[in-house]
Amino acid sequence: MSAISSLFSVASKSVLITGGSRGIGLMFAKTYAANGANVTIAARSEDVLREAAKELGEVSAANGHECKHTYLVGDSSSREGCEELAAAAGEANGGSLDVLVNNAGAAWGEPFARKSGRMNWGFDKVLDLNVKAPFYLTHACMDLLASPDRAEPGRVINVGSVVGLTPQSAPTHAYDASKAAIHHLTKKMSVDLAERNITCNAIAPGFVPSKMSAQLGTYASFDDIAKQTPLGRLGNEDDMGGAALYLSSKAGAWVTGVILNVDGGAVGGLQIKLADEDE
Repeated sequence: MSAISSLFSVASKSVLITGGSRGIGLMFAKTYAANGANVTIAARSEDVLREAAKELGEVSAANGHECKHTYLVGDSSSREGCEELAAAAGEANGGSLDVLVNNAGAAWGEPFARKSGRMNWGFDKVLDLNVKAPFYLTHACMDLLASPDRAEPGRVINVGSVVGLTPQSAPTHAYDASKAAIHHLTKKMSVDLAERNITCNAIAPGFVPSKMSAQLGTYASFDDIAKQTPLGRLGNEDDMGGAALYLSSKAGAWVTGVILNVDGGAVGGLQIKLADEDE
């Protein structure tokens, strides 16, 4: 029987988080850092990454840890970019990883009836980053994560969304479809990765304030969304980080192929009434 301090520990684990410089990705990163993990964050903007890495160091020190926090500048929207990122992450972490969090994502939307020249661009961008990137990066990181001789499995955590389970009324067709796809891909990859002693799960956040979710302000206010959420509030850093710790720790070692809703009951009971938008 493990004590809770051991059961949910991620101390000294090496974690790679894509899109880790802001939003939910940074929430994950800060939670890992606060609990003694060595965190590598990846994104495209070096200035933002540098500031985020500094913040991780401060969070880690404030909680009594002396951990390694690094950042990698890269673009995971192509297979080549994913392979380069995996190689750099392996070099930065001594040739292995304990946890990969596929968090980087994009959103795009416009009314279905609008005849826009940007539609192809929007769909391609969203599907490349939200679906193809997690697939290619997980494939590229398999050898880093494989742990046939370790007591605990390697972990892959994909970031989905409640809108991949129940479509939202906003005109975000590509985003909603991409999150449904990553949920299904998570289940498929969990079977493939199990033979390498790697688990693969997804976290499906509800409405959490971030730069990306702020775009929904065009359609509904956060106050309105919170009121219509069964538990009466939006998600926060502890909600997101707690789910990630569970799936990364001994407590989640026998969990794979699961889509974990962290949504305040949104999937079961949220019916957001979005304001109409003129085309």
